Amino acid sequence: MKILKKLFTLAIVAFLISVAASCSSSETQTNASGERADATSSSQEAESAEAEEPAEVEEPAEAEEPAEAEEPTEAEEPVAEAFPVTLQTAMGELILDTQPMRILSLSPTATEILFAIGAGDQVFAVDDQSNYPPEAPTSDISGWSPNLEAILALEPDLVVHSYLPEDIEQGLANVGIPSLAQFSAMTLEDTYQQIQQLGQATGNSEQAENVVLEMEQKIDELVTRASGLTPYTFYHELDQTYYSVTSTTFIGQVYAMIGLTNIADAADESGSGYPQLSEEYILSQDPDLIFLADTKCCGQSAETVSERNGWNALTAVSEGKVIELDDDIASRWGPRVVDFFEAVVVAMEQIE
Repeated sequence: MKILKKLFTLAIVAFLISVAASCSSSETQTNASGERADATSSSQEAESAEAEEPAEVEEPAEAEEPAEAEEPTEAEEPVAEAFPVTLQTAMGELILDTQPMRILSLSPTATEILFAIGAGDQVFAVDDQSNYPPEAPTSDISGWSPNLEAILALEPDLVVHSYLPEDIEQGLANVGIPSLAQFSAMTLEDTYQQIQQLGQATGNSEQAENVVLEMEQKIDELVTRASGLTPYTFYHELDQTYYSVTSTTFIGQVYAMIGLTNIADAADESGSGYPQLSEEYILSQDPDLIFLADTKCCGQSAETVSERNGWNALTAVSEGKVIELDDDIASRWGPRVVDFFEAVVVAMEQIE
């Protein structure tokens, strides 16, 4: 009878071990409810029932360490912990309670930034001028003259823009749709800050920081590469009515960092950063280089410039130093400002 009792006890222990092993994963995941403590208690009862088999009794405790089963929850925690977030914007404090997943971008620059930092899947629609990247979900909404009803029909949970009329801002506020304004950058530092801010707003801060660091590294390399080139004078054309930029703008800063001298700086009496030069002034300054940032918008080229009255006498025209730029790359202050840097440096190297 003693042998039978001992066999019966061992059978109970084996049964308890198999039950504990099959349930260990679920018991660990519900640790906060106290169920894991029950499993431990069961192990202790089994141990007391057969003290002579300590190794077998301890097996349930070892099986109750499914750390890998908890990893998915831990991986999701950084995004969950990021919200709510409070952003300091040009329009004041903006609080986002949850991670936005239906973003409407009404700024081509913001669209480029959002996709660059890994928030593309969170972008539901973009304005009709956002043509990069190609996968951006373009809509019929105008970024220049947006319509409130059209915006509300899309039911966005965040609207990002470079400017919105006051009535549309108020309309969005009335229905509780957050509006994030990012005005035109004046410096490269503004660009970096806007990238980082969109990283915070979308739960992609780490990716945004990486984009900024990569931009800074590439720009430093291009500046070093241009350090031995001739410090030419130049004219940057925004359109065929001779609007230009000074060194106080982010576009002008690119040229200044490369070592070029801007003829528009002395002509900006209002200090706007975007003076309209006269044809006579440009001809009198006779810039070494002419950069055209109106090739796509306005159909300008080295050929059309040479056909302007008196322009064929300019050094830049007569020596073939009229550089045609991509309007978008030369005017947007997002991650592709690096491409703008490179286009200028490459053009100078070819001239040398």
